[in-house]
Amino acid sequence: MNGASREALAAARERLDALTDSTSVDAAQLADELAAVTALLDREVSLRRVLTDPAQAGDAKAELVQRLLGAQISGPAVDLVSGMVRSRWSQPRDLVDALEELANIADLIAAERADALDDVEDELFRFGRIVSSNADLRAALTDRAASTSAKVELVHRLLGGRANVTTERLVTRLVIAPRGRSLEAGLESLSKLAAERRDRVVAVVTSAVPLSDVQKQRLGAALAKLYGRRMHLNLDVDPEVLGGIRVQVGDEVINGSLADRLDEAARRMAS
Repeated sequence: MNGASREALAAARERLDALTDSTSVDAAQLADELAAVTALLDREVSLRRVLTDPAQAGDAKAELVQRLLGAQISGPAVDLVSGMVRSRWSQPRDLVDALEELANIADLIAAERADALDDVEDELFRFGRIVSSNADLRAALTDRAASTSAKVELVHRLLGGRANVTTERLVTRLVIAPRGRSLEAGLESLSKLAAERRDRVVAVVTSAVPLSDVQKQRLGAALAKLYGRRMHLNLDVDPEVLGGIRVQVGDEVINGSLADRLDEAARRMAS
């Protein structure tokens, strides 16, 4: 997103945070309701055009939301959507993308309240790695001929009882409504959203053998110091990384042995 849509999304996220500051608001229910509105506007092209038409008054669009959704979703969800349609959007689809993002954030807030956000973040990363390395699984989860119920059941068999309920909810929603994205891209986006919720940068660390707790702590501290932000390490093991380590932070890739890289980080911190 850019321009007006970026500003509208930022404002909507602030309203979501303010709304969910109240523990009386069920964040998981709010996520379901926002996801339902996302699905509605994804289907109804004419409706999303009306709700993002800059020629229409914001109050008129908010009243339309109230008439259409007031009996279908909770008051907090209606208020949030009404505020969004009052904003200006660069293109109609941006509103749908923003609603989907807010639904995912609401689920992450529910995990945060349960002190499970770290687990969800790790599980999304690990599930993304499993999907990318298993073509049969990816094909089953993205099969357009498969019914929604079959895909939901498959996700439940894979994650039910093994992963946090929020992880299962997020993955299920992505599988049944990919909205033009690959499954891997969708999982990566969810993982980044979870990291952002914690105001941390994600570093994807690939090593030949599992890192010890001491190595993980040293590496995390060094990277946090270098980048000036809290760092979350997503760990992966690849025997082809011959005795070394590969760290990717955003678009930047750091290659080299663990000892050399940590020594360099220490020197840079000291300078």
